[in-house]
Amino acid sequence: MARMTLLAIDTTGEHCTAALRLADGRDFVRSESIGRGHAERLAPMVEAVLADAGIAASELSRIGVTTGPGSFAGTRVGVAFARGLALACSAQCLGLSNLAVLAQQAGPCPALAVLHDAKRGEVILQVWIDGEAGLAERCPVSGIAERLAQMGLSHCAVTGSGSIHLPPGFEELGVTELDPRVMLAMTADLSPADCPPSPFYARPPDAKLPGGLSPT
Repeated sequence: MARMTLLAIDTTGEHCTAALRLADGRDFVRSESIGRGHAERLAPMVEAVLADAGIAASELSRIGVTTGPGSFAGTRVGVAFARGLALACSAQCLGLSNLAVLAQQAGPCPALAVLHDAKRGEVILQVWIDGEAGLAERCPVSGIAERLAQMGLSHCAVTGSGSIHLPPGFEELGVTELDPRVMLAMTADLSPADCPPSPFYARPPDAKLPGGLSPT
């Protein structure tokens, strides 16, 4: 496979991140903990990281964007920006599941559960067995241990923001922040056809459009 120029962005949480990998393997990363305001910071941050590398946006081969679960507004900002930039630059665009990024960061595990704290007494749970991913599912905090036991994973490794809700007895890996370089590696390795840049929301939005419709 020819070497590509990659951009990976994340706006799903506290951080606003833009990471660039050139075809020669050099990385350039800009990341700020901002909480809110991703819509205002993302474009200038991408512009800055491109300037750091001395390239134009038109030279991008692929753009990877985190799709959640995470902040509803932040996720929409990142996905919309990535899609628009990819269209303008004739680059491929693909979505990176936050749960999959955290699983990749955790490293090889016979059994791994990644849990996102969805608030309101719920988590989003996804399990990897020998590197194979199961389906992500919503689970009440009070039922996490029971659900893992049903899958035969009473003492598996766990990570992600929702792992704080588990009782003792699990191997807590403590990975909660997304690594920009792992995002870049996944942008290179994954197939855009298999990973569309579509938001993955922890729950439907509270806001409604006129007529009672939910935003998509």
